[in-house]
Amino acid sequence: MRGCFVSAWMVGLTSLFLIQPLLAQPPTAPSDAPSAAPSKIAPSPLPSGISVDPKMKDMFEAKIKAEWEALKSKDKKSYAELLDDDYQGVEVDGKGERNKTQAINELAEQNSFNYTLWGYKLIPLGADAALAIYESTLQFPPTAQIRYSRVLISEVWVKRAGQWKELHYQETRVK
Repeated sequence: MRGCFVSAWMVGLTSLFLIQPLLAQPPTAPSDAPSAAPSKIAPSPLPSGISVDPKMKDMFEAKIKAEWEALKSKDKKSYAELLDDDYQGVEVDGKGERNKTQAINELAEQNSFNYTLWGYKLIPLGADAALAIYESTLQFPPTAQIRYSRVLISEVWVKRAGQWKELHYQETRVK
């Protein structure tokens, strides 16, 4: 139930930020001439028209890299500093959502791994929120049951008390 609520909240939040530019546009004046053909709705310039500050993109790439280094080295303190107190994460293992405490405590159980991050995309959701999307290829030790895993990742980051923190993490396995 909580997962449905969080998902609905995320969709609602994203929709709110994406529709704001449309609501800010002044209404168009009606045409005096009658039209025989039905009017067409102009395409929205939303996601592709959003520009991202390169410094902001670099900052998020650095935070994501720091997150993965903390995971790899099992550094609970560094990992905890990146997560918001309301953090929820969903991984491909099918174990459901994890809160901040659960995610930090699971570090000790993880296999050591190498990783490659690529395909970064940053979508600002307002002054204090952003969606980061990227892909990771994980390489596990030779003794692991699975040697390689490729996942698509979406992270919602929020600015709280002047600091950017990860609020939500979602990964999906790529076959």
